[in-house]
Amino acid sequence: MHKGTILVVDDDSIILDSLCEFLRVEGYFASPSRTLAQAKQKLQEQSFALVISDVNLPDGDGFELLSFARQNHPGTVVVLITGYGTIESAVEAIKNGAYDYLTKPIVDDDLRLTVERAVRQQSLMNENQQLRDQLQNRYRLENVISQDYKMSRIFELIEAVADSRTTILMTGPSGTGKSLLARAIHYRSGRREKPFVEVSCGALPETLLESELFGHTKGSFTGAIRDKEGKFSSADGGTIFLDEISSASPAMQVKLLRVLQERQFEPVGSNRTQSVDTRVILATNTDLAAEVKAGRFREDLYYRVNVVTVNIPPLAERPVDIPLLCNHFLGYFSRTHNKTRLGITEKAMECLQRYIWPGNVRELENVIERAVLLSKNAYIDIDDLPPTVVQNCSQQQAKSYPAASLKKSLEGPERTVLRNALEANHWNRQETAKALKINRTTLYKKMKRYGLEEEAAQMGL
Repeated sequence: MHKGTILVVDDDSIILDSLCEFLRVEGYFASPSRTLAQAKQKLQEQSFALVISDVNLPDGDGFELLSFARQNHPGTVVVLITGYGTIESAVEAIKNGAYDYLTKPIVDDDLRLTVERAVRQQSLMNENQQLRDQLQNRYRLENVISQDYKMSRIFELIEAVADSRTTILMTGPSGTGKSLLARAIHYRSGRREKPFVEVSCGALPETLLESELFGHTKGSFTGAIRDKEGKFSSADGGTIFLDEISSASPAMQVKLLRVLQERQFEPVGSNRTQSVDTRVILATNTDLAAEVKAGRFREDLYYRVNVVTVNIPPLAERPVDIPLLCNHFLGYFSRTHNKTRLGITEKAMECLQRYIWPGNVRELENVIERAVLLSKNAYIDIDDLPPTVVQNCSQQQAKSYPAASLKKSLEGPERTVLRNALEANHWNRQETAKALKINRTTLYKKMKRYGLEEEAAQMGL
């Protein structure tokens, strides 16, 4: 197998043939071209790891080919050669994106070393691009698992604002997936090629948090032995996600207000103002409006961050999502831990759906991973679940038989089933009736009986 495919461009047939022959002996597949037009055509027709081109060509020059390759084939590395090399032309070539610049007559050892390094560079570029593509695919909005109606409204909101620069505030209990949605917003935007930086404000004391966000200069405080770039600078051109923003001190809130309004800040110990183009997404699991009333959160900062609010509901309010998430985590952890787990028994699933999930999706994920690891059977059963989940299930089951008539006792579960089915089908009456295997007239009567028709009207449905 050859080491790589190289396009060689030179109008001198003797040099062209000798270069191609040398590369073939070295184990590469070399494709010759004598003109700029022919080289462009070959680049359009096939992929090349490397282009080695003379600067002077009969219908143009190597710099034009370099520009064409960078614009249309960014995964191809370009090396320029010339018989009239100067320091200025070499600097120009490198500044325009050439990997290297060689002068004629070309020494075999120099060419061999340059080609080896260039092909290695191209391989690393392709690998990095593949990793970026995998990361983008992993955090695509379509990969956020939910059939809940409230979540579908959130997805619509994210679609509308993802490509803007506006600040987004995410609210909701811990473990509901705020970080996952923040990444989905980033990779849905035009900033996807730039960094996504996450900072947990509650995990750091105030002194360290300021340095973490804005950086510091050498000697600015004890232990500052060198200059350090802050997270805002690291996220320049990309997105910064500030989790647990309610834990920021009053002094830090002032600095955050400025950077949100002006996109400017000074590193700790420095008078030099830095400017950044960073999209800011914030998250909190507390009621910021209540924190403002209590005097713990600045009112002006609250209104500055509360431009677009995404309120993520707890898992207990999204029962329709529990089976979907369970099966997703089951498949993922079965592959990760090399275990054969085919599914979850009906009893275990009922128990999982009755549980209140105070830790939300994160807790559910941990429960399924534990079950995959500890279960001795192909199907996860109730005995494979943590005692807290099973006990809660038993308590809920005991409470499900009140001292009332059978008809009255069934009203609560029937309403829950109807509402979950409506949400799963985005409140489409025809689809819901079909899913429940009842006619639409029966569905309308039951919706009116349980107040669901009024609830739908309040939502504008």
